[in-house]
Amino acid sequence: MRVFITGATGWIGSAVVDELLDAGHEVTGLARSDASAAALDRKGARIRRGDLDDLDGLRVGAEEADAVIHLANKHDWSDPAESNRAERAAVETFAGTLTGTGRAFVLAAGLSTLARGRPATEADLSPAVGPESHRGGAENLALEYAEKGMRVISARFAPSVHGVGDRGFLAALVAAAREHGVSGYVGDGATAWAAVHRTDAARLVRLGLEGAPTGTLLHAVAEEAVTTREIAEAVGRTLGLPVVSVAPENATEHFGFVGRFFALDMSASSARTRELLKWTPHGPSLAEDIEAGAYA
Repeated sequence: MRVFITGATGWIGSAVVDELLDAGHEVTGLARSDASAAALDRKGARIRRGDLDDLDGLRVGAEEADAVIHLANKHDWSDPAESNRAERAAVETFAGTLTGTGRAFVLAAGLSTLARGRPATEADLSPAVGPESHRGGAENLALEYAEKGMRVISARFAPSVHGVGDRGFLAALVAAAREHGVSGYVGDGATAWAAVHRTDAARLVRLGLEGAPTGTLLHAVAEEAVTTREIAEAVGRTLGLPVVSVAPENATEHFGFVGRFFALDMSASSARTRELLKWTPHGPSLAEDIEAGAYA
C-alpha cells in the first residue's frame, strides 16, 4: 500500500513510518525541513516537502497515495486557535480529495473530555464540534465522510505515549520536577491518565490502517488509568526528589502548559480496540519506562 503520512518525523509518526516500512508498505512522509527529509530518506521512505499550511501539497500527496495517515498538528499552546484552524483545514483538504475513492484516512485524536467520572470508551463521541472547538472538531468532521466513500479511522492516543526520546507531556513534567526540586501531582493525585508505549501505538495505527472498518474509533491505550500521584512517585524515585501535592490553582504556574492537562482525568479503555484488531500491547508500562531512565 502507498501511504502518505503527515507528522512522519514526529514522536509517533516516526515510529509509524518504521512499522509500515517493516510491513512492506511504501511510505511518503511530509517533511518541512532538510533534517526531516534526511531522516525519512535514511529510512527508505519517500519525501514530500511542505507543511500543514501547504494545502495543495497535501492534496497532491493524498491523490498519489492509497491511504493517508494524518498525525501532524501545530501544537502551538500559545495560539491554540491557529492550531485548530490548521487541523481543520488539513482534514477538509484530505476529505475533499479522498471522498468517493474508497481509500483509508487515519487521523490522530485525543482522549480528553470524552467522559467524566469513568474511563472513556470507543463508544464515546467527541464533544468537539465545529471550527472553534478543540482540534477544530477534526474527528467529528472526518466522521461525516465515513459513509461517503472514504474509510475513516480515528486513532485516539493516550495522553502519555511514552518511551526513550519522548518530548511530550511526561518530559514537561520531568522538567518541572528538576526545576522545582520536587516531583509534583495536582491536588490529591487521584486523577488518572491512560498510557501506551510508542511502539504499541505505532503498531495499532498500522493494524487500523490495514483492517479497521470505516467510522472506527480506536483507543491507543495499554494502561487504562495511571494516577497522577503514581506518575509523580515514579518521577520522584528516578530523580531522587521528594513527592509533593500542588494546589490546583497553582498547577499551571508549577508545571507550565502541561499543568492544565495534569489536573484532568484522561483515563480510557481499549477493550473494543483490542478485540477488533487483536492488538495486544507489549511495551513497558509508564512507570517502568520512567524508572528505566527514559526521561532521565
